[in-house]
Amino acid sequence: MTKVGILGGGQLGRMLLQAAANYPVETFVMESDANCPAAHLCHHFIKGDIKNFDDVYNFGKGLDAITIEIEAVNEDALEKLESEGVRVYPKPAALKTIKNKILQKKFYKDNQIPTSEFVITQNKNELNQHSNFLPAAHKIGMGGYDGRGVELMKTTADFEKGFDAPSVLEKLVQIKKEIAVIIAVNDKGENALYPPVDMVFDTRLNLLDYQISPANLPEKVLWKAEAIALKLVKDLKSPGIFAVELFVDLDDNVLVNETAPRVHNSGHHTIEANYSSQFDMLWRIMLQYPLGNTEPILPAAIVNLLGAEGFSGEAYYEGLNEVMQIDNVFIHIYGKAETKPGRKMGHVTILSKEKQELIHQANRIKHTLIVKQLARLYDYLL
Repeated sequence: MTKVGILGGGQLGRMLLQAAANYPVETFVMESDANCPAAHLCHHFIKGDIKNFDDVYNFGKGLDAITIEIEAVNEDALEKLESEGVRVYPKPAALKTIKNKILQKKFYKDNQIPTSEFVITQNKNELNQHSNFLPAAHKIGMGGYDGRGVELMKTTADFEKGFDAPSVLEKLVQIKKEIAVIIAVNDKGENALYPPVDMVFDTRLNLLDYQISPANLPEKVLWKAEAIALKLVKDLKSPGIFAVELFVDLDDNVLVNETAPRVHNSGHHTIEANYSSQFDMLWRIMLQYPLGNTEPILPAAIVNLLGAEGFSGEAYYEGLNEVMQIDNVFIHIYGKAETKPGRKMGHVTILSKEKQELIHQANRIKHTLIVKQLARLYDYLL
């Protein structure tokens, strides 16, 4: 049986393992937290540090293939494993380019992939040289994740919030919408595209609030988005699953925002809404089976379940029973024992032929299903 390892044991690893149950594969997970969401779903759990060379190398050397569920892994160990015949998804070279925001933006520029204007800053003081670049977003080169590591700069007073480390200062673009395209690439270089999705962001947390699939785009914009995303992924020269986040500006130009070299939040709806989910597709790639069918079964919306403000501790899901009574609603709770403000605790997928129904139910669920703290609930009852 093929042995496949996953570096990281969060919700993405959990959903990957749920899809793995359909295939003849022996699964291995490495994570520092033995109670992580993926720990109890794999065949073998190894406690270790995904950033540590020895831990990653020792974890991977007996495997046929290895993948990631977060970019912050030791790619030098992955390079050594790759040189010794372990198949790595994505390739370490592609991971190195993408995990560093500076290298990622330079990659777009070098490959003539449209993206917003940017300058590189080595420290916070250098921001003072770029007041003419505002409004802009300051993104830390290494380590940013899930809305962390990004600061909006509207006036020079905001420079104080900047990062005192190598970072990218990106000119803000006036946009109509944000979309994402997920592309699957196998070892032969064959690809399959999922239909683009419309992403609506929580501007306060800088996290995905809800999304609609497929995106409502004019045909020319759709073609542009697919062509740009496809070129980007081909230029990375790596098999795997890639989520390309794009801006559509006021003139219908399409610009790349960021790329993730893994399964992604913007593809969670594919579990119920598409014939082959992004998670199923990655197993097909890693096990060297034919690519799956990316066609939608029905239009879908996703609502992220985030820890509510003011609650930290054992998680309690207020409104869960009410939401479970709604037709064509699928609830995914990630199994994280503790909630904290803004933490991703789960997601809900809604299916409907009617877009207005999707938006209505997404808003209803967002205000009904609230992740709170169990201890606070006891206090309230007392």
